[in-house]
Amino acid sequence: MEANRLVEARPLGLVLLGGAIGTAGRERLHLLLPAEGGIPWSVFLVNIVGAALLGALLAHLAAVEPETPRRREVRLFVGTGILGGFTTYSALATDTVLLAGSRLGLAMTYAVASVVLGVLAAGIGFRVGRLSADRRADRRADPARGGRA
Repeated sequence: MEANRLVEARPLGLVLLGGAIGTAGRERLHLLLPAEGGIPWSVFLVNIVGAALLGALLAHLAAVEPETPRRREVRLFVGTGILGGFTTYSALATDTVLLAGSRLGLAMTYAVASVVLGVLAAGIGFRVGRLSADRRADRRADPARGGRA
């Protein structure tokens, strides 16, 4: 039973460490890019960029078969941890409600734009990640580039 707890502690530690890194990055961006005109630009930016990066990461990892323990750890550390801590859809919801108190139209535009652009960014990131994985696989298979035929 003790061995099982140690096995489960590592993934949890990776998510916690990654989350701390992602949250620190988001806070740094928040300090560099304060809200202007009531619009929290840092929240908008981290959610769009984070969605694109998560799409790219997941596409790249999914393109390489099969799932390995190392790949799982990368997914947990980078995807769930760093990017999960970096993005903040809860702040999007809170900021939208606060903005709606004084500027309902702007709040609705902000919320819809955040979600729509986030989905588009994830799709673009997914496509980029897939292309990157395909190119990597092509290079590995090309004997002229030191790969195996």
